[in-house]
Amino acid sequence: MPTTQKEETVSDISEAIRTSEAILFTDYRGLTVAQVSDLRKKLRDSETSFAVVKNTLFKRAAEGLIASDPQLDATLNGPTAAVYAHKDPVATSKAILDYIAANRNTPLKIKGAVVSGRFYTPAQVDALSKVPPRQVLISMMLGAFNAPITGLVSTLGGILGNFVFTLQAVVDQKQAQEA
Repeated sequence: MPTTQKEETVSDISEAIRTSEAILFTDYRGLTVAQVSDLRKKLRDSETSFAVVKNTLFKRAAEGLIASDPQLDATLNGPTAAVYAHKDPVATSKAILDYIAANRNTPLKIKGAVVSGRFYTPAQVDALSKVPPRQVLISMMLGAFNAPITGLVSTLGGILGNFVFTLQAVVDQKQAQEA
């Protein structure tokens, strides 16, 4: 590859790294063109891009953007395709693992990932895919914040209700004594 073309490729990879929330590394060896096209189509829904990368060019592009990690260097060995998650790393990891589960005979394998500058092993990527979506987590958190307030309101309502019933009983008793 001519030097100018390599420089453009490194620049493109650097830009993809900068704009990504996470990067998943896969071994795509054995995938057919139709399978790659199908995978790319499924990944488009989660605002993700799939690109085959040359390991040396990726390492060069990652300098200064991703902290050096021996596990990452070991992952960038052999044929590698990078899946750039531009929005939600959870949705991207779920989409990849769902594709692998749906196509049991697929040779696609996750080699690792970099999420927020930290390396994830394939097992950690699997665990990441099982995290509920961001909106669900936010609603769960708001529900947890709301639960003590709801409990307090219910308790205060019960106390006030008991107080009103007690006052009504006293009024009824006084009316019964007068009559």
